[in-house]
Amino acid sequence: MSTPEPTRDIAAPASRRDFLKQASAAAAGASLAGIIPPAVHAAGDDTIKVALIGCGGRGTGAAGNALATPGPTRLVAMADFFAARLEGSLKNLSEQFAEKVAVPKESQFVGLDAYRKAIDAIAPGGVAILTTPPAFRPMHVEYAVSKGCHVFMEKSFGVDSPGVRRIIRAGEEAKKKNLKIAGGLMSRHYRPLEEAVSKIHAGEIGEVITCWAYRMHGPVGFRPRTPDVTELGHQIRNYSNFTWLNGSFLLDWLIHNLDVCCWVKNAWPVSAQAMGGRQVRTQPDQLFDHYAVEYAFPDGTRLFAQGRHQENTWGFFGDVIHGSKGCAVLGEGITKPCIYKGHRQEPENMTWQYKGPPFNHYQHEHDLLFEAIRQDKPYNESERCAHAAMVGILGRMACESGQMITWEQAMASDLELAPGLDNFTADSDPPVKPDAQGNYPVAMPGKTEVLKKAGTAG
Repeated sequence: MSTPEPTRDIAAPASRRDFLKQASAAAAGASLAGIIPPAVHAAGDDTIKVALIGCGGRGTGAAGNALATPGPTRLVAMADFFAARLEGSLKNLSEQFAEKVAVPKESQFVGLDAYRKAIDAIAPGGVAILTTPPAFRPMHVEYAVSKGCHVFMEKSFGVDSPGVRRIIRAGEEAKKKNLKIAGGLMSRHYRPLEEAVSKIHAGEIGEVITCWAYRMHGPVGFRPRTPDVTELGHQIRNYSNFTWLNGSFLLDWLIHNLDVCCWVKNAWPVSAQAMGGRQVRTQPDQLFDHYAVEYAFPDGTRLFAQGRHQENTWGFFGDVIHGSKGCAVLGEGITKPCIYKGHRQEPENMTWQYKGPPFNHYQHEHDLLFEAIRQDKPYNESERCAHAAMVGILGRMACESGQMITWEQAMASDLELAPGLDNFTADSDPPVKPDAQGNYPVAMPGKTEVLKKAGTAG
């Protein structure tokens, strides 16, 4: 396969935190995007109340984007497992959006049940920004919808098949209630990428034959446990390192580019076989440090995904699409998508590259959600986002088991990575614990069970 040079058109995606200052300036001059239906807000008050559940860097940035949308908004409640993280987020947002942040002490909630209190503070008609570790996403979405709130849910959208099914059911209930749900797959709203995918769908590179999704970079960080933190708190603080919390590096870190490949193909995979393991990583956690997955689409074409986080190795973050007449380099990590004739990504073969101005897709995804709320337009990304998560979960299942897994098998599985999570408290034991040497269980291909139906052993 011809792959692009590691430095070509690659730029680390700007984080939501990077956009806070620009978003604040944008908010000052923003105008009302539409008329709010009386059924959504009290008469005479068109301010949309916002609650932030999950106050890390990702959540703080998302809240800033929400407050920067056209029309009056106000952050009125916040929730997190860690009080210090909530306080830091509130300080950051208050400095950027002084007139739009009103979160008194009694509206700052800490603990695993804090999400309920924060959502109750804006219900009904408010917007719940859900940015906790992905394991908690299904229960949080369900509760927000049950209380009549609109939702922005950050990726990923669950870590196992039961969680994905919960997201789909919650999305269906939201439609019945005329509630809007947006998902944090911001690449779907990145104008340069939209243009590139549109050209591919129009036949620019011919029939799409193979898709390659990559996330290759240095090691994922790890914070050693400190005496003041429980085992559960330690794992939540390091949620990227524990499979029950983030669903694996393959799911939570590659989901954008897996989703982009499925967007290009206009299809979801029907099966996957894979390999992966923990070759060089020594940190006490559950992470594989490399993955390779071969997905099959319904028409027999393939999507190949590679994920690696190791030192001193080749790095690339993006998608490479091969068609019968040419190829494209695009996806998350590629700021200016390119299309080429033939299959060598050389400058002389380039037939198109995005030439427009920089585009803030983090902000745009929130603009679309709030516009839909204010103008009462249909807006529900729950099913598509759930299926995108299922692509990552399917790949993880294949990697961890070493088996060929079909989409139907994966979707039907009742195996939960954290059984009873809805009833956890701050004092609960996590579903995985370290052994006497401080090491955690790591999946073993050929031995690990990934499929389970209710009432069966395993």
